[in-house]
Amino acid sequence: MTDHVLIEADGGSRGNPGPAGYGAVVKDAVTGEVLAERKAYVGIATNNVAEYSGLIAGLAAAAELGASTVDVRMDSKLVVEQMSGRWKVKHPSMQPLNAEAKALAARFSRVRYEWIPRAENSHADGLANEAMDAGTEKKSEAPKTVKQDRISPVGWTGATGTPTKLLLVRHGQTAMSVDKRYSGRGDVPLTDHGKQQAAAAAKRLGSMEGLVVDGEVAPIIASPLIRTQQTAQAIADALGGRVETHPGLIETDFGDWEGLTFKEAMDRDPEFQTDWLSDTSIAAPGGESFDGVHRRVRKARDELIAQYGGRTLVLVSHVTPIKSLLRMGLDAGPSLLFRLHLDLASLSIVEFYPDGNASVRLVNDISHLS
Repeated sequence: MTDHVLIEADGGSRGNPGPAGYGAVVKDAVTGEVLAERKAYVGIATNNVAEYSGLIAGLAAAAELGASTVDVRMDSKLVVEQMSGRWKVKHPSMQPLNAEAKALAARFSRVRYEWIPRAENSHADGLANEAMDAGTEKKSEAPKTVKQDRISPVGWTGATGTPTKLLLVRHGQTAMSVDKRYSGRGDVPLTDHGKQQAAAAAKRLGSMEGLVVDGEVAPIIASPLIRTQQTAQAIADALGGRVETHPGLIETDFGDWEGLTFKEAMDRDPEFQTDWLSDTSIAAPGGESFDGVHRRVRKARDELIAQYGGRTLVLVSHVTPIKSLLRMGLDAGPSLLFRLHLDLASLSIVEFYPDGNASVRLVNDISHLS
């Protein structure tokens, strides 16, 4: 763990708005050793959106490294002044990004921002250009735009660009869910009823427009656990596609509470569980905090958008990762995790636009199970 780190972040747009990407480097503030690099293509966006995206990626990487003190160096005067509190954030598309960056920054004991000339930010700038190059190359291979079956929210939100549409499917029933036990990393299969739920969800998705375009099936991406893999495979069989796996979509690690009921966990650690339920930064004993899950899922989302930006994706996951993605779409606080219910085999839909806007289109739909 490194206590004091330096973040160099940059973003660029070829057209402003145009194809955009970001780069971020995290270094040991004392030795200058490179500890982490981040880069991603963000689609069609402005320079400012790309710059903020680079800062967010850098702060998230620093948090993953366990840093407590952070120095940020950027050649974006706007981002540095807004994050320092000297300039107001007036543009609606910048406000969610600024809020997200400030929420990440609040995790550290101190964050200091410094403007530097572009020539001194060459490492991050190089990563941003690599991301834009890669994104531009992929753009020529992007699928055709598909007619949507509902009115787009673009006109009334001001969102621009083609969104990445995420169809979020929770896995079907398992023996652990029947008994209402903490079920995180435990690798349990679907029950027979769970398989029926997965088949119903698969039938529902098979009837939706936009998942098969010119014979090409939308990417189907699942958590590595067997319950999500089985649910995703049912969907893949219905659509004629294949299942990919992304570790970032895995459920919360409940540590020592894995397999316990809520009452059993409360009897075992009464004070600790009460604190855990009121503070998302606290990890379960030997496990993972909800804040940690949120950062992990955000990173997974960014990676998937960088790879499949502008397309429709089917993500098969668990309660907490799906709630985290909906939370990002709503730009909501962590209390949403405790106030939103998601049924087994439910379907939710969120769209993320390249300019930073988002739209939640559906939450916890289980009409296909009736």
